[in-house]
Amino acid sequence: MITATQIRGARAMTGMSIEQLAAAAGLPVATIETMERDEQEGDPHALLAVKQSLEAAGIIFIASGNHDEGGPGVRLRARSCIDEGIRPENLNAANDD
Repeated sequence: MITATQIRGARAMTGMSIEQLAAAAGLPVATIETMERDEQEGDPHALLAVKQSLEAAGIIFIASGNHDEGGPGVRLRARSCIDEGIRPENLNAANDD
């Protein structure tokens, strides 16, 4: 499943507070705090809820590779739509915000 380090890293990457993650996963804040502290296997249902909540926030969990590739990790999903903003030639006082 996922590790405490992955949970902490994923939460940091998404900018979620412990309270926000707990609310998204439908769990008590104390459960999230324990999951982030302990590297031991926790409640599988709670771990799945946290994993799904973080994935919905754009996290991809990376499984442990062989010894040369490193351990488990997290990364942000690529954005599906590219927002290039307003091109410099189109900038004017009407769209200045």
